[in-house]
Amino acid sequence: MTDVLESSFRAASRLGRIKPSPSTAAAARVRELKAEGRRILDLTVGEPDFDTPEHIKQAAIAAIQAGETKYTPVNGTPRLRQAIRGSLLRTHDIEYSDAEIAVGGGGKQVIFLALMASVDAGDEVLIPAPYWVSYPDMVRANGGTPIIVPTKNVAGYKLRPEDLESAISERTTWLILNSPGNPSGAIYTQDELAALAEVLRRHPSVSVLSDEIYSEISFTGSPAPSLVAVAPDLRHRVLVVSGVSKSYAMTGWRLGYAAGDPTLVGAINTLQSQTSSCPSSISQAAAVAALEGPQDFIAVSVPAYAERRDVAVAGLSAIDGLTPLVPDGAFYLYVDCSGLIGRTTADGRILETDQDVTLHLLEESGVAVIQGSAYGQSPFFRISFATDLTTITLAIAAIAAAVGELR
Repeated sequence: MTDVLESSFRAASRLGRIKPSPSTAAAARVRELKAEGRRILDLTVGEPDFDTPEHIKQAAIAAIQAGETKYTPVNGTPRLRQAIRGSLLRTHDIEYSDAEIAVGGGGKQVIFLALMASVDAGDEVLIPAPYWVSYPDMVRANGGTPIIVPTKNVAGYKLRPEDLESAISERTTWLILNSPGNPSGAIYTQDELAALAEVLRRHPSVSVLSDEIYSEISFTGSPAPSLVAVAPDLRHRVLVVSGVSKSYAMTGWRLGYAAGDPTLVGAINTLQSQTSSCPSSISQAAAVAALEGPQDFIAVSVPAYAERRDVAVAGLSAIDGLTPLVPDGAFYLYVDCSGLIGRTTADGRILETDQDVTLHLLEESGVAVIQGSAYGQSPFFRISFATDLTTITLAIAAIAAAVGELR
């Protein structure tokens, strides 16, 4: 038997500021249970179950066959930058230059590099809650201080102007806005964005990271409005971040982009040049096809998501103690489970937190969801309806059975 040597590795102090992604941890637990032979209905991962559209895959194959397998410019191929600029012109009615475009290995990398390029120790970044799980840890990893700004049901769990005003301090450098939001699915209206813009005009040192990765997955009949389109006078202070992962079912292709102030974009590109050099050349060719090619996939997938949303909302609303928020976009349901707190399981355990609720659902019903505390708002849990209707229907029935056992 081989002896296990004691590690001499000493972790950098920054590692102590962050924790693994809760969604990744939940997925790992699901894999463990499946390996044990359990049937698990997994509603944790925010990944479309659709395959990448065929014309996008064919564009990647053609790029490989044409030998487009070398390094590209740090900020992407000229063709991809042109496609990104064209997409932003169509959706935001703003013309960006090449110097205002950054391209990275997914929107997540672009956000991380933007914070790395701009946040110093002591700088504060405002993050409305509920929030995507990675925002606070990315801020901490780069030495900043995440300032969590709670939102309320009465405001649709969206940031109100008065709350933004009171949260800004002399150390505030960024506000992160995510619309449609993960986990809430909330979309800021043009009027709501205009009201936030009025506050931002009074605080010129505050920039906005506008995460629009789900913008095409909207159930309102049109893509989600963007702050930069509503308030174009703020364009030099708004970094628009998006990508092809969610809208085109290209999560594994790892291709995201940003548009904003050329000085910031230049700093992002400098950091990228010293990390991954450039995104995958093949993924870039595929992204061109996604942005410039037929948009039939969006026209088919968004109604499918809407149908799944409606089934999930109706099913969960019928379960005593659960109140799902009805999302306007993305493919998540954020479910208020406060009605289950204080109830007792069959083996005598009291559910005291939303994590207790999610563990009960996993162990008793085989349904995997993520606790709301991971998103900064409790007691809730998040489900993803980016999966088939059969799985959703079976999961709701299993959740109803597990809740029915409580007393």
